[in-house]
Amino acid sequence: MNIILNRIQRTMSLHKINPFEIAARKKRPLILDGAIGSELHKLGVDTSTPLWSSIANLTSPNLVAKLHQDYISAGADIITTNTFRTNPSVVKYSKLSSCSKLVIAAVKLALDASRGKSVFVAGSNAPSEDCYQSLRKLSGKELESNHQKHIDLLIDNGVDFVLNETQSHFDEIKIICRHCARNDIPFVVSLYSDNSKTILSGESLSNIFKYITAFGPLAIGVNCINMKSFNSIKTSLPLSFPCGFYLNLGLKKFNDGVIKNSAAPKRYSDFVKQNISLCTAFVGSCCGSSPAHTKMLKKVINVSS
Repeated sequence: MNIILNRIQRTMSLHKINPFEIAARKKRPLILDGAIGSELHKLGVDTSTPLWSSIANLTSPNLVAKLHQDYISAGADIITTNTFRTNPSVVKYSKLSSCSKLVIAAVKLALDASRGKSVFVAGSNAPSEDCYQSLRKLSGKELESNHQKHIDLLIDNGVDFVLNETQSHFDEIKIICRHCARNDIPFVVSLYSDNSKTILSGESLSNIFKYITAFGPLAIGVNCINMKSFNSIKTSLPLSFPCGFYLNLGLKKFNDGVIKNSAAPKRYSDFVKQNISLCTAFVGSCCGSSPAHTKMLKKVINVSS
């Protein structure tokens, strides 16, 4: 009954606006927060299990809450739930918790952080398997069940929209678009490319974007590629549709709690400034970033507005 009520309330309200219509009115992209997993790792969260940083939703909720608050304080218009590895296909390999328990905890932490502020909450929905995995292990039925359950858990627990990020396989993209469109779920799809202007399953970025936009997402984009790779694929972005990017900042070292990135806040903000015309809906940062990057992006966006 609660789930049904949540769906009715979501359909009737959902801020009563498309978040990216605000970007259009303000004539600037909304600022998406930055890395969650690598930041929690630096704070001592054990990210060695298949659950990655999502176990912190239960074991270290104070750290997750503070990170959300730090990104908001730095200028984020959108914060992302710590659910990159809470999908059923991943959770089944861990005996530490359940998918629903992890998602409910993550969404609550983000909603609590955003309460009373002009901030949207995006529910992160990752690929069913490893982001950079080209070969399939899951069946089509498993892929469909995984995305449908995870997306429904996110939206039914109160996120403003579902951010389907780092997507790189056409079969999953089709499942996501069809499910969201059929159920009136507001969604964004952000793609990953390996620098060849195609996603990992072989289709061109241009054709995939054309497919996605036919389902009426709030926006589209790319993420988790580095700045050099972005320069090689940016002409594939359909600028007639709300779009954006949030890039991997060159994660170099990840062990013993030490993370080094090659793109300092100033360098990344300069890069964004050069490409500001390509982020009509949103812009943020990905692996290896921090609230310091968000704060610098805020300055760039304000100057460019």
